[in-house]
Amino acid sequence: MLTVTGAQLRDAVPLAELTTLRVGGPSAVADCASTESLVATVGELDAAGIPVLLLAGGSNLLVSDEGFPGVVVRIATTGVEIAPEAVQIDPDDVATVRVEPGSARVVADAGANWDAVVAATVAAGFGGLECLSGIPGSAGATPVQNVGAYGVEVANLLTRVQLLERATGEIRWVEPAELGFGYRTSVLKHSDHAVVLAVEFALRADGSSEPLRYKELAAALGAREGESRPAVQVREAVLRLRASKGMVLDPSDNDTWSAGSFFTNPVVPDARVDAVRSAITAHVGPNVAVPTWPVPGGVKFSAGWLIERAGFTKGFPGESAPARLSTKHTLALTNRGEAKAADLVALAREVRDGVAERFTVRLEPEPVTVGLTL
Repeated sequence: MLTVTGAQLRDAVPLAELTTLRVGGPSAVADCASTESLVATVGELDAAGIPVLLLAGGSNLLVSDEGFPGVVVRIATTGVEIAPEAVQIDPDDVATVRVEPGSARVVADAGANWDAVVAATVAAGFGGLECLSGIPGSAGATPVQNVGAYGVEVANLLTRVQLLERATGEIRWVEPAELGFGYRTSVLKHSDHAVVLAVEFALRADGSSEPLRYKELAAALGAREGESRPAVQVREAVLRLRASKGMVLDPSDNDTWSAGSFFTNPVVPDARVDAVRSAITAHVGPNVAVPTWPVPGGVKFSAGWLIERAGFTKGFPGESAPARLSTKHTLALTNRGEAKAADLVALAREVRDGVAERFTVRLEPEPVTVGLTL
């Protein structure tokens, strides 16, 4: 029988119990509650030639109904430390300690619940992470995906990541420049060469938010774009906005049985932008405002807008379907309670192909698929 150092091993665990989409067949699971057990377990499984699937919050996985033919290593580390790197004593008031702007940091274990990390920093009086409130999953997954929301990306706030290099067993801290960040991606995504053990983020010591770059959020706070507000106020506004779109986990709400945004916003190269705009005009008519954002080398279009204008409305394909688009947000594919992975794959393909047919844009899935091809 397989044994792994410091980990609790369980057989035939339904992965539907460990993913936010609530689908996935059975697999052996090794629960690692410490960084030491995580490092040892991955090393022993690799040495034995046993396939490994790393899982923490399970919020970005679509796993086959057949499960995983190896061992799922569940990262259950939870440590979070918040501290300034440097403080100054006001010479005129020795009772006052002032943290140097930009010097505060939070270090979180890879398995720490991400929203709990954000909540802890805000409660401690620091800003910086508040726009990333309510995002499900673990801290260790945030650099892998280059998680972002409401105008803020992990790449802009991350200071370093602790990695286990699986080929050598070396543990080292790496700088953001080594991670090849892009829109919702990094060199860590779709790669198994390294395991994230911990992450470190810069915080705003004065408790102010990052500049508000997202129009909807700024409007909700009565602010102008580019202004800051107290982090605690921004966190509350972000949670309200996300909840209104079914993007805050709630076991009683099937609209949150999802992987969040299922498709990334497509970036269309400059050479194809006119053709895409023409296809949109031909389908929805002229003089229709199309939400876009300029990016280097092209234009980013709204995946949710394209999906809805292609005819896939909220709740598609209907109440009897086991897998549906969210009733609150067309960008989320949801499990209505009885869906299998195959149902979600079929819906994803239908939406992707419909958008491509109408607008000549191919949507790319954001979740990592295991044992499946979209």
